[in-house]
Amino acid sequence: MSNERLRSALLARGMSVQDLADEIKVNPKTVERWITQGKVPYRRHQYATAAALKVDVTTLWEDSRTVDSATDLTKAEIIAVYPHRHTVPPTLWREMYARAERNLDVLVYSGLFLSEDPLFLDLLKKKVEGTTQARIMLGDPDCEAVRQRGIDEGHRIMDGKIRNALVNYRPLFQSHPDIGFRLHATTLYNSIYRSDDEMLVNPHVYGIGAYMAPVFHLRRMPGGGLFDTYANSIEQTWGGARQVTDRDITGA
Repeated sequence: MSNERLRSALLARGMSVQDLADEIKVNPKTVERWITQGKVPYRRHQYATAAALKVDVTTLWEDSRTVDSATDLTKAEIIAVYPHRHTVPPTLWREMYARAERNLDVLVYSGLFLSEDPLFLDLLKKKVEGTTQARIMLGDPDCEAVRQRGIDEGHRIMDGKIRNALVNYRPLFQSHPDIGFRLHATTLYNSIYRSDDEMLVNPHVYGIGAYMAPVFHLRRMPGGGLFDTYANSIEQTWGGARQVTDRDITGA
């Protein structure tokens, strides 16, 4: 029986059999047999394939050993769980971002506490002067999702918090154009703070502010899948967001 899930995953990523074979270093005929004959590869090749296609390994193969192993790997991606954002060690945010060499992402509605931290602002400057790509994604203060999140948290000031964050970021916006600033109109279910293969995920809970909601500290592991689920959310939001303009900051 053919493996149509693997075929579909290849098509979704725009990859050919040859592309996948080159990526995971196997013979293209081997990949072809996985698809057309439903052959189940060695587990190391299952995980390598899932990583290349950016899907969970259990999406492609339902071998019970694979499911158990993938579950264990996913659990291993969880470094720590904090009951509330305000219980996260204050220095962890900066320490995590200081380790970034490739990706430094902030996906929030306002993330006002970060924009008010002068050490974080200095860190952003240093990172983009090196090899790191920095992307700050804030909610569009005029969009419906922002208005609704303010209501869900029990107030109506989310748009004002975002505008305050934009003012805090204004010096960087003007002096460091390599820092990517965008506004999104997405309904966020989590605030996500990413540094390369490490991230802090702050779920949004109805009726309370994000500072009272839990935080999960994650580190990517090949075959785990949990980290990549949230990382893909960052890419989707960035792609649909718009550039911040001077008018967004000044209101003029």
